Amino acid sequence: MTLDRLATRRHVIQALALAATLASSAAMAQAWPSKPISLVVPFAAGGTTDVLARALAEKLQQSLGQPVIVESKPGAGATLGADYVAKAKPDGYTLLVGAVHHTIASSVYKKLPYDFQKDLAPITEIALVPNVLVVNATTPARNVAELVALLKAQPGKHNFGSNGNGTAQHLIGTQFENMTGTDFSHVPYKGSGPLATDLLGGQITMSFDTVTPVLQHIRAGKLRALAVTTAKRSTALPDVPTLDEAGLQGFDIGTWFGVLAPAATPRDILARLNTEMVKVIQSPEFRKRMSEIGAEPIGNSAEQMAAQIKAETEKFARLVKAAKVVIE
Repeated sequence: MTLDRLATRRHVIQALALAATLASSAAMAQAWPSKPISLVVPFAAGGTTDVLARALAEKLQQSLGQPVIVESKPGAGATLGADYVAKAKPDGYTLLVGAVHHTIASSVYKKLPYDFQKDLAPITEIALVPNVLVVNATTPARNVAELVALLKAQPGKHNFGSNGNGTAQHLIGTQFENMTGTDFSHVPYKGSGPLATDLLGGQITMSFDTVTPVLQHIRAGKLRALAVTTAKRSTALPDVPTLDEAGLQGFDIGTWFGVLAPAATPRDILARLNTEMVKVIQSPEFRKRMSEIGAEPIGNSAEQMAAQIKAETEKFARLVKAAKVVIE
């Protein structure tokens, strides 16, 4: 056989292999979904991530025609769940409900077993939820100024809880401590559920959690909201000032939540997921549910979410360096 005929045969074989791969990918995308889908929540049940995941899953399974199961995998500041999904089979059946925490973890942890921007593919952001500084109702401080005075009068005596090392709550608390010149300790939890329990029981002085898990306790008078951490006031707590208004100029950190898949997931499946999720997020029923829990629905494109992740990873890298927050 001549060299020309060998080359031609090789090209034909390569073309057939490529066609088979494309056909297989297209067939998989067309058949998807054919079994239940898991939404992995990287925190303990009861927190904002869990609430948003369940609200999304309830409507999503109706449009996809398959059960959408919320699966909790808490630990290590939400990085265990992210690592699990990053290494899962990229077939559209295992998804991560990620959050701003993951853009912070990239700088806080010296070594992570995954790369949040390379190993996971953004689908869409679900919602933005403001964080709120709350204290137990028995705490004498009734505003930020009084809390700062209390913390300065009793250095090292008080503490704050977060739902994990390297999360937004952890960084917000550290920023608050640095900007006010106070001294208090950090107590990490595996999620907002156990954190709220200890805050209500008086085991910790305060938290900077998202509005959703503490809203009912604020309305019941069991917790006192002193300030929200975003530049704008929360629609769920319109009478509560921002930290900027309370004197901490420029303070603006909130928590967004979104869905991601393993990076190698077929593009057709990612596109279908985006279409169906955005449809749910923008529906009147979902928007009403978000309003009830103090969340602002988003529902954007995968490209917009990717740009958000990139920008915030860079932003938090600067804040983490300034705050000197490092976890081995």
